[in-house]
Amino acid sequence: MSIWQAIILGIIQGLTEFLPISSTAHLRIIPAILGWDDPGSAFTAVIQIGTLGAVFIYFWKDILTIGTASLQGVAKRNLFYNQDATLGFMIVIGTIPIVLAGLLFKKQIDTTLRSLYIISSALIVLALLLWLAEQLLAKKLKAGVELKSLASLDWKTGFLIGLAQCIALIPGSSRSGVTITAGLYLGLSRETAARYSFLLSLPSVFAAGIYQLYKERESLLHSSENITALVIATVVSGVVGYLSIAFLIQFLKTRTTLVFVGYRLFIGFGLLILLSFGTLQP
Repeated sequence: MSIWQAIILGIIQGLTEFLPISSTAHLRIIPAILGWDDPGSAFTAVIQIGTLGAVFIYFWKDILTIGTASLQGVAKRNLFYNQDATLGFMIVIGTIPIVLAGLLFKKQIDTTLRSLYIISSALIVLALLLWLAEQLLAKKLKAGVELKSLASLDWKTGFLIGLAQCIALIPGSSRSGVTITAGLYLGLSRETAARYSFLLSLPSVFAAGIYQLYKERESLLHSSENITALVIATVVSGVVGYLSIAFLIQFLKTRTTLVFVGYRLFIGFGLLILLSFGTLQP
């Protein structure tokens, strides 16, 4: 992998990790269109550590508050003594399903599920689910239903969003996309759904990145060129990812996610057309 390829892949990762359009899909599709080798799921997981750093920097006050409260909960032997402590352990419990599913289906995630047919299908299906979630949210807003905030998030809602996060293991579905969609179905505002989605990503993205780095260390770190490309892509993804978070949080305060629905449908059907004409191989 050249330096320029690493920079481009880092930009793609940073731009698409937090938008509900699937970073994995773009890291699979764009190299295929450009005639590059598939960077692979291990490379993708490791450079997500860069965007993980972006979450830490952007939400450092929230993370510090939640982390401190969680530690105090352990010290007090009352894990849920306030909402911040409860939220911390809610994130931990909500991460368990995707960790178990990731280990159970690792072989399929690394191989068959990276088919461009699977990715195009996931892009389209999740776009339709997000569109339905927006319709439901619009009805709730029209009826004057009070939407949930992070302060009012309950265990059932937090766990169900964590369960929905497992769908993100299918390339093309989008981790932020499925968790934001689940949040909208469960009565969260768009901004709250995005914030919880980003906080929920911390343990799972960190675990996946470290696991893949250790598991595939021989291929990922076998040369100085590979290490350089990996570091550059990770750093670039972090910088671009920070800007992406800031954009999405502000965007969702006043706008719907329908632009992302349209984009997912365009990419999904466009990919199917390219596959049908043999322009791309699945």
